[in-house]
Amino acid sequence: MERQDIERLRQLPIEGVAERLGLVVKKHKALCPFHRDSHPSLSFRVSTNTFRCFVCGAHGGVIDLAMKVLNKSFIDTCKWLADAHNLLLTEWKPAEKTQHTVKFDADKYGRIFEHPFLNDAARHFLFDERHIDERVARWCHLNSWRSADGTPWLQIPYFDSKGRITGVQSRNLSAHPNPRFRFPYGSECHIYNVQILNLLKPGEPLFITEGCSDCWSMLSAGHKAIAIPSATLLKKKDLEQLRSYSRQQPLNLHIYPDADIPGEKLYLQLVSAANDLGACLTRHRLPAGCKDFSDYYLTKYSTL
Repeated sequence: MERQDIERLRQLPIEGVAERLGLVVKKHKALCPFHRDSHPSLSFRVSTNTFRCFVCGAHGGVIDLAMKVLNKSFIDTCKWLADAHNLLLTEWKPAEKTQHTVKFDADKYGRIFEHPFLNDAARHFLFDERHIDERVARWCHLNSWRSADGTPWLQIPYFDSKGRITGVQSRNLSAHPNPRFRFPYGSECHIYNVQILNLLKPGEPLFITEGCSDCWSMLSAGHKAIAIPSATLLKKKDLEQLRSYSRQQPLNLHIYPDADIPGEKLYLQLVSAANDLGACLTRHRLPAGCKDFSDYYLTKYSTL
């Protein structure tokens, strides 16, 4: 695993990671999972992104916390953190290739997605479980394949504003996905569905979502939407894409932040970005019991 990937994982907000690990964090404290604890003794220091238990002495950073709670190896913990926070990591490369820059084969993948096909596993995931509109699947050029061991995968292409493919994300559709995602060498996954900007009318709402699944739900609900790959790491390239478009016309941005700390942090990042872009940002709140827009879509829009 690349050093910069490890650093990105270490920068994940520790209280958000703790909540995704099942801890209940209140006022920067939680019950310590490493000893019998009836009064919250696990303390989080947001300024240094660390934790410490003042009873049993457990301490460390984001990866240390996840390793101890999950009882996983360092590598498996890093993979779990990446999956849980929708972070795109550099794919491992064999030793003989590490001296060379591997470029993404856009022509090869462009041909694959000219005539996408969805197998039974992909159709079940998209249409039976997620209730995604089939027109959205066609617009997004979603494809499917099976690896040599029979594992079903959903292929998700990323395009630039001119419709050129820039990267591919493959999602494991098996009952126990491991790994959950795969990315070809050199694949770049930045803002998802950025090509929708070409259809945006002046003043029309543009919804910002976290991850592809929320974007599909938002599109299926009849809204124009793009997705930020990760709530915890809004890239400069992502902002530059929006800035480039905002020079043509003002953006009317809307967001349903995920009901967790990373979702709240994404909203705060977008507030700052919207000010920089001269854009309007409207926040919408999810109903109680919905952790993201996909949940809300399943409870409301899919029944229409």
